[in-house]
Amino acid sequence: MSHYYAHVVQMTKMVKQLDHWLDKAAAHATAKKFEPMVLLQARLAPDMYPLLRQIQSATDGAKFLAARLAGVKPPKHEDNEQTFEEVRARVRSVLEYLGTFNETMFAEAERQVIPLNFMPGKGLNAIDFLTEFNLPNTYFHLCMAYAILRHNGVDLGKTDYIGSLNLRDL
Repeated sequence: MSHYYAHVVQMTKMVKQLDHWLDKAAAHATAKKFEPMVLLQARLAPDMYPLLRQIQSATDGAKFLAARLAGVKPPKHEDNEQTFEEVRARVRSVLEYLGTFNETMFAEAERQVIPLNFMPGKGLNAIDFLTEFNLPNTYFHLCMAYAILRHNGVDLGKTDYIGSLNLRDL
């Protein structure tokens, strides 16, 4: 299976799920008569990122995964979102960006060494970048966003996290 299908398609699905969670969060806030942006500063523990930063980190992980494997420069987000609408716009812009990729763009992915911005002069080969860093890190931030919303009463279940499955008849 190609990197495109195994990773870009999957990250697209998960960012769409994140967008769905935000739909449910907005509906929850409306039903409970508070502004949805209140949720953006919610966190599970004092030393953890709030929901806003979890969303920024998850969307960064998804776009960086695609861009770095395809050998292109990802778009820059300024991380200055303040409102629920701005966060939703960021999520949707990452979905649009992921939609610009196709399978042929990943033909050279295996040969790449991906630089690690937080460790100047160091990098990982593509498969190690995926399995040791990007995928676990991106799923971590997605899980934390889900957990923060769930902790704050948003009606989310496991199927909201996983999303639809491509079921086949046996």
